[in-house]
Amino acid sequence: MTLPPIPDDLPVLIAGPTASGKSALAMEIAATHGGVIVNADASQVYDCWRVVTARPSPEDEAALPHALYGHIAWDAPYSAGHWLREVGAILKASQRPIIVGGTGLYFMALTEGMADIPETPPDIRAKGDALDLPTLLAALDAETAARIDTANRARVQRAWEVLSATGRGLAAWQDDTPPPLLPPEACTRIVLDAPKAWLEARIFRRFDAMVAQGALDEVRAMAPHYDPAKPAFRAIGVPELMGHVTGALSLDEAREAASISTRQFAKRQRTWFRKRMRDWHAINPASA
Repeated sequence: MTLPPIPDDLPVLIAGPTASGKSALAMEIAATHGGVIVNADASQVYDCWRVVTARPSPEDEAALPHALYGHIAWDAPYSAGHWLREVGAILKASQRPIIVGGTGLYFMALTEGMADIPETPPDIRAKGDALDLPTLLAALDAETAARIDTANRARVQRAWEVLSATGRGLAAWQDDTPPPLLPPEACTRIVLDAPKAWLEARIFRRFDAMVAQGALDEVRAMAPHYDPAKPAFRAIGVPELMGHVTGALSLDEAREAASISTRQFAKRQRTWFRKRMRDWHAINPASA
């Protein structure tokens, strides 16, 4: 695996699909070149999930500085806008950030800019939580629907909330986007382009490793609060493990269902990255 030059004074961005080795690469760069490792994964912000979302271990966090991991309560609102404001504060600090994760929207907001959309009122968010995906989709304006991943409920609901709260489509807001906080020329951008077979083998192994490390205990602890409409509970693997904890699925059935959903998610990520990050430095992690 050949890395691009890593200047000591520029932020480093590392994007890639789930299970592709992003965190290990960030640790390697931080240990070698210095910097604080900053989370860019929408599920790893929640304090209830460490094992399930493959957050850095306590040992890793003690060895090297980390930021924006597990700092949000499971029921607290959190969006790309929240993340961007927090990263903006880190960029103003003295330590070089190494921003790593699989949420492409975060990286695009950082390097391409993000519209300053008003916060969604709680009553509108609650109404959106209660609607199914087809209903949410049907309400969107055509331009917004053409731009977003319509299979991603979180993205669709966010677009619905913006339209409902402001009377203006998300696409229209995006067209008024201000300059980015971190222009592409001001950072080193790396995307892990993992081969399908290599990645799927790692996904299968990850489930058993998660269970061995205590994933079921995490899910049991959150079972009384489970609400599939809340973003925290949409983390990959959580619905399937919750099905096992509640007795709806055997562990083998949960493993198979979780592996399928994770592979589907990784496929969407790989497709998105290849489409939107063509000018990033692509690395094949299987060649390491």
